[in-house]
Amino acid sequence: MKKSICLYFQVHQPNRLRLYRFFDIGKDSHYYDDFANRTILRRVAQRCYLPTNELLLDLIRAHKGQFKVAFSISGSVLEQFDRYAPEVIDSFRKLAGTGCVEFLAETYYHSLASLASPSEFRNQVMKHKETIEHYFGVTPKSFRNTELIYSDEIGSMVYDMGFKTMLTEGAKHVLGWKSPNYIYSGALAPKLKLLLKNSTLSDDIAFRFSDKSWQDWPLTGDKYLGWIKASAQNDEIVNLFMDYETFGEHQKAQSGIFDFMRYFPEVVIKDGEFEFVTPEQAARKHKAVASLDVPDPISWADEERDTSAWLGNELQSDAFNKLYSITEKLSLVKDNEQLWSDFGHLQESDHFYYMCTKFFSDGAVHKYFNPYDTPYEAFINYMNVLSDFILRVDDAISVSDVNFAAGKKTVSSRVKSSTTEKKAVKKVAEKKSAKTAAEAPAKKPSARKTVKTKK
Repeated sequence: MKKSICLYFQVHQPNRLRLYRFFDIGKDSHYYDDFANRTILRRVAQRCYLPTNELLLDLIRAHKGQFKVAFSISGSVLEQFDRYAPEVIDSFRKLAGTGCVEFLAETYYHSLASLASPSEFRNQVMKHKETIEHYFGVTPKSFRNTELIYSDEIGSMVYDMGFKTMLTEGAKHVLGWKSPNYIYSGALAPKLKLLLKNSTLSDDIAFRFSDKSWQDWPLTGDKYLGWIKASAQNDEIVNLFMDYETFGEHQKAQSGIFDFMRYFPEVVIKDGEFEFVTPEQAARKHKAVASLDVPDPISWADEERDTSAWLGNELQSDAFNKLYSITEKLSLVKDNEQLWSDFGHLQESDHFYYMCTKFFSDGAVHKYFNPYDTPYEAFINYMNVLSDFILRVDDAISVSDVNFAAGKKTVSSRVKSSTTEKKAVKKVAEKKSAKTAAEAPAKKPSARKTVKTKK
């Protein structure tokens, strides 16, 4: 049986926030830098998405289906494609039509919801699954969490949602002496198969490819296949996971990245020792060799391979906790689509990444992807936006309470749990009871109470 190479690409662009000042709070609730979002999306489309999609389509056709890849495309970037570059969606549809491309499920907003709210995590995954079905006519069967974040608990939630294959990082502090070049199973979900990223080989393309000071520069297809064969000499599968923007954006066209990608599949297929597979195919082809215990979340970011890139300092923790503290409030205004959309976009992991204060081994990487001069500017700007958003939520709840009292309550499927709805009913009932008591004639003046209602 041939060994396997699994190529997976992450496609995502955040909704960048505009400069939002303290004096904008309560006055202007448009949070996004539309010009920057459009400009960057169009630029990356021309440099990466369109030419690389065309190249992959040519490779699939040239090799008669022997070349296969997988994508995870966030809902956030799909919205931007719709708005600014619909031709990119068409190019992905052509890839979907080949039958050689697998589209994975993830959180719709590329969020950290799996670390904060199981219900919001599930809602976003289901929304993303439906979106992929709508755009590309395929149902995702494998799952990739934001930033490859995984833990035993998250794996269990993912399996309960119906996914039997999940991608994550081959973190050394988790693997120990084990190799990432096998398939493993979840500790709490034994039937969940885990594909682990081979970090060294993936980063050779994603980060080191154009570095002329790198001792192995330039990287060629033959040299790279030699490394893969050496890495998996006694193993079964090599998983190469990276951002799709690696091609043409992070690694410029003049670096030779497109030539490398054009030649590499041919080298692999001619050699014959390996074959390309999608995550679902890999899970069907290979058995799990052992269970993987991951009590604490891991990710594919930085040397630590944990969640410290997004939640490693007080700025990030304060912003994160304040954001998710309003989840219960939002459940009282389930039908306000604009509020839920903004809530989703404010969850994008990028906003917390910009607040990272790492200045050592991974500082250069963070600076490259950061539109702010300092993490403190990112924090202040985000918290100003979040303050306005919370005001809007409170206003919407006030209106909802008035409508409820007037008999205009509506039922939504946005949040299926009835817990918050019962709390809302109790709250309004208490208000109505207090109001009745206050308006009723009292036998003794001293027994009257002034009832204060929340605004």
